[in-house]
Amino acid sequence: MGKGFYISKNQAIAAALLAAVAVVTIIALSIVYSKEKAKRALPLNDEKTSPVTPTSPPSNEPWDKYRLPDTLKPQSYNITLWPRLTEDAQGMYIFTGSSEVVFMCEKETDLIIIHCNKLNLTFFDGHHAKLIGMHRTAAPAIKKTWFQVETQYLVVQLKGTLKPGKAYSLSTEFKGELADDLEGFYRSEYKEDGIKKVVAITQMQATYARKAFPCFDEPAMKAIFHITLIHEPGTIALSNSREIGTESLQIDRINVIRTRFEPTKKMSTYLVAFIVSDFTYITKQEDNKDLMVRIWARQKAIKGGQGDYALSITQPILEFFEKYYNTDYPLSKSDQIALPDFSAGAMENWGLVTYRETALLYDPKTSANGNKQRIATVVSHELAHMWFGNLVTLKWWNDLWLNEGFASYVEYLGADYAEPTWNIKDQIILYDLYRAFAVDSLVSSHPLSCKEEEVNKPAEISQMFNTITYSKGAAVLRMLSEFLTEPVFAKGLTTYLNQFAFGNSVYSDLWDHLQKAVERTPQLKLPHSVHDIMNRWILQMGFPVVTIDTGTGNVSQKHFLLEPNSVVEKPSEFNYEWYIPINWMKKSGEQDQLWLLQKSAVHKPMKVSRGEWVLANVNVSGYYRVNYDLENWERLLSQLNSNHQIIPVINRAQILDDAFNLARASIINITLALRTTKYLSLEKEYIPWEAALRSLNSLFLVFDRSDVYGAMQAYLRNQVKPLFDHFTSITANWTTVPLGHNDQFTQIIALSLACKTGLQECRDLIKAWFRQWMQDPDDNKIHPNLRSTVYCYAIAAGGVEEWDFGWRMFKKATVAAEAVKLRSALACTREPWLLNRYLEYTLDPEKIRKQDATSTIGSISSNIVGQPLAWNFVRARWEYLFKVYGTGSFSFSRLINDITARFCTSFELSELKQFQKDNADVGFGSGTQALQQAIEKTTAKIKWLEDNKQQVLQWLISQSA
Repeated sequence: MGKGFYISKNQAIAAALLAAVAVVTIIALSIVYSKEKAKRALPLNDEKTSPVTPTSPPSNEPWDKYRLPDTLKPQSYNITLWPRLTEDAQGMYIFTGSSEVVFMCEKETDLIIIHCNKLNLTFFDGHHAKLIGMHRTAAPAIKKTWFQVETQYLVVQLKGTLKPGKAYSLSTEFKGELADDLEGFYRSEYKEDGIKKVVAITQMQATYARKAFPCFDEPAMKAIFHITLIHEPGTIALSNSREIGTESLQIDRINVIRTRFEPTKKMSTYLVAFIVSDFTYITKQEDNKDLMVRIWARQKAIKGGQGDYALSITQPILEFFEKYYNTDYPLSKSDQIALPDFSAGAMENWGLVTYRETALLYDPKTSANGNKQRIATVVSHELAHMWFGNLVTLKWWNDLWLNEGFASYVEYLGADYAEPTWNIKDQIILYDLYRAFAVDSLVSSHPLSCKEEEVNKPAEISQMFNTITYSKGAAVLRMLSEFLTEPVFAKGLTTYLNQFAFGNSVYSDLWDHLQKAVERTPQLKLPHSVHDIMNRWILQMGFPVVTIDTGTGNVSQKHFLLEPNSVVEKPSEFNYEWYIPINWMKKSGEQDQLWLLQKSAVHKPMKVSRGEWVLANVNVSGYYRVNYDLENWERLLSQLNSNHQIIPVINRAQILDDAFNLARASIINITLALRTTKYLSLEKEYIPWEAALRSLNSLFLVFDRSDVYGAMQAYLRNQVKPLFDHFTSITANWTTVPLGHNDQFTQIIALSLACKTGLQECRDLIKAWFRQWMQDPDDNKIHPNLRSTVYCYAIAAGGVEEWDFGWRMFKKATVAAEAVKLRSALACTREPWLLNRYLEYTLDPEKIRKQDATSTIGSISSNIVGQPLAWNFVRARWEYLFKVYGTGSFSFSRLINDITARFCTSFELSELKQFQKDNADVGFGSGTQALQQAIEKTTAKIKWLEDNKQQVLQWLISQSA
């Protein structure tokens, strides 16, 4: 699954820079903890169906355990579903269906336990299901059946026992609500030419297939699926495999179409997909290939050419992965579909990949360069899963990191193959490595892999879809690939995929195959086995800071913690020490790789003379930070200020990011970190500037309500002015954009930071552009790359007229990427009443789609005026928000991160703890870890401010003088 909701790079830059548009009095609101009522339950009971009844407290019975017993194993499903795309007499959208699952008995048992959630089942002879034996096997009679609501099971108790080695068939008929909850089989609504359209969609990962049909809903319970969809004339049906036939018929005097699909490959329930819509497609079928590649979307989007870019890169990316894995694409088709409502960024359903519209559709007239890059990386991520995740699947969710971390790493390789001029592979340090560091430097972090028994409940599974899983997983696998070399890494992947094709594996199976690849490469020498090296990176949380003393050559490691006085209560069998591959260089060039295998060691080549410097973690291939003796830091700063291009681009970003985070951890002085930014007036590259902005944004968030803010603005205005002037010159006074892919991102930074720090030329430009658009709404001359920045700062500088214009353009937008830019920018206003009104809009799906509600609240909270309003809004409506969004894999935890990002006072910490206490009975679901991390980060910031605020202020004032 894609990494939750995304924003484009230019939006991310604007959001990072928004933190303090101006100093404003914080609006105090009285908080009434009014708990809104949950939405109505599904009133589907009739004389043929049975209601779900309450159950007794959990016991040690198998139906009270969240994991399925090992007694039965599915072989195939035969599923027929009929979604109704119009409301019934009760004003409900429903679907009906039938399912037959053929399973093998592995161990003798008198119980059939199968997942079933929020479905009303039809009775057969007084029971919820019908059981028969296969191949002349006699089936025992059913004694009784019931729902176990807490564990989401249908339990079938038998009068006799099922026999090992024998096959049986369990049949059910059911009815469910086609709700708008973005889970299981759900509906999405949108308007086209003023007409409401309804689409039936699925999202099964991680535990929602049971909401569409009764099934053994665990990833290791692979089976073949025979799917039939019944749908109204004028709509099309899609599923994982190719259509094998349609027929028109009448059911209950209703004209319908019945579409049947080829049997799927053997696969997990979470990858099953089916969609009914009136969408259309574009296709590309190579003459020498049987593979059918199609991009599906709303008819207007396809006719407008918005699917063309995704189609153009799909075939090259599939070809890249076929070569990379040395394994053919396993299916005969690759459908990708853009959906109006989708909770994640994308989902790798085998053969039918689902996306948010912003992750698949590109319009050259309105989409930014960042939108295009996002499509390339998300498509690459999902297609990587067709082998790694779908062909070979994790045994259980405790190893989710291997699935998602791997796709998050190789997405850069696939995108680089499709767009070789972008130099995109280096961006992994910005969008995965540093993102992982931010969380993994907390004592509330967790290891990549945990024991199976630690992940059982659906909420526990949802919590695994987090930054550690995706971004740390990507970073450590990249490090592994670097020290093995890419060819050896790929050879191990090939044998791994071949052995476990259509089956399941655990992480150690990959280590086995990589070790065999190492042993077949005599010239590759590792200090320990792949198992011994990598287990230290995945079985203990955190990462090291490597400290190099160039005066003695001593190299040491220590567990890096953002709050140095925090207590690590989680024990580690490795005592928080790692086997660390260190690529390093001197001023004269790269040196031989070093392995640090203990707490500290002396490496004499790192002892250098005056005038020479050492730089470790070249190309930032390792998952660790680096600190040096003060003299070496001074030499690196001198090099940056005299000729920064001697240091590789990616390592210039590393110096900035490491220095600021070492200062946040009180390992080096904050003034040393600030001095790394002095050379930025000379810098033109995107990655160092983006790294600097992320570090500086952490300062903005703690200082934008204090007297430090003015001095900080003045200093950064001076630093960005040369960059702003550079782009003024090469773009004919901002009338064009540069040709280079990354240069376009740097141009956005120049504009954003210049406006944020009060550069008048920048603000005048933005006001003029936006006013020109307001005067002629049908002719938007603002370049798509710059729109997020322009919209945000123009709305921030304006009032209700600008906001209302932005809202009208948002509602009118027909391209999702443009709508996202406007939706985010509307959160930039400095008018509290407009922000409060906008917060209320997030509760109305007619105004803000459900998939966008939490990210909109997050955007409002990034505004210094909006942050306290959003915090109060969330607290007052926690119960409602939790019910609607709390089970989501990403959105809820990100909401908590967003609304608490600016917290840095004792009062805010006490409010946060009180919030945790007040809502303990409601719970925090997938945001549980994020809340604990927010408390930890706030505590650390309070202490850091006490020690560093005056130093920062004095240094900034000295630079202005």
